[in-house]
Amino acid sequence: MADTGASSTDDDKTPRTERGRRTRRAILDAAAAEFGENGFHEGSISAITRRAGVALGSFYTYFESKDAVFRALVADMSAQVRDHVAPAIAQADGQIAAERAGLLEFIRFVRAHKEIYRIIDEAEFVDPASFRLHYSTTADRIAARLRAAADRGEVSGDVSEVHAWAIMGMNVFLGLRYGVWDEDRTPEAVADAVAVLLARGLA
Repeated sequence: MADTGASSTDDDKTPRTERGRRTRRAILDAAAAEFGENGFHEGSISAITRRAGVALGSFYTYFESKDAVFRALVADMSAQVRDHVAPAIAQADGQIAAERAGLLEFIRFVRAHKEIYRIIDEAEFVDPASFRLHYSTTADRIAARLRAAADRGEVSGDVSEVHAWAIMGMNVFLGLRYGVWDEDRTPEAVADAVAVLLARGLA
C-alpha cells in the first residue's frame, strides 16, 4: 500500500542482476514467513537465510541488519498490495465500483498473505516511519481517486482526506475480520455490502 520505505542505504544495495533480484526476493519472502510466524523480536537473520536457502553472507549483500530487512519488507508488502489491487480498480466502471474492486482484491490478497497484519502492526513499534508511510500513501491514493471521481461528478463534491482515511480504515478492519480471523463470508459479499454503503454515503 505504501510505495516505498527503503532508506538510501537500502537503495545502494539494490541488486543489478536478475540472479541478485531473485536472491533478494527469496530473502524478503523468507522474512515475511519468519516475522509473520515469530514476530520481529523473536525472528532472526539466521532463520531467514535458512528459510530462503541462502548463505548468511548473501543476506548482508542486500540488507545491513534485521531492522533493514524488516523496513524493506514493510515497503515490499505495501507495494504488493498496491500492485495487486490497482488493475482491478483501473478496470472498474465508476468510482463506487472501483472502491468495491479494491476491497475485493485486498481481502483476496490478505487471505493469501495473512502475515501482513502482524508485520504491519509490529512496524508501528519497530519502524514507526514505515508504519506511517504505509497508511499515509494508501490514504493519499484513495483521496486522489475520490477527488478525480468528484471532478467527474460521480461522487459528492465535498469528498476530502477524511473520507479517504475512513474508507481505508474500514477496509483494514474488514480485511482483518474476513481475511485473517475468519472466512465465513465471501470477499464478494463483503465488497457488495460496502459498495452499497459507499453509494449511499458518497453519491
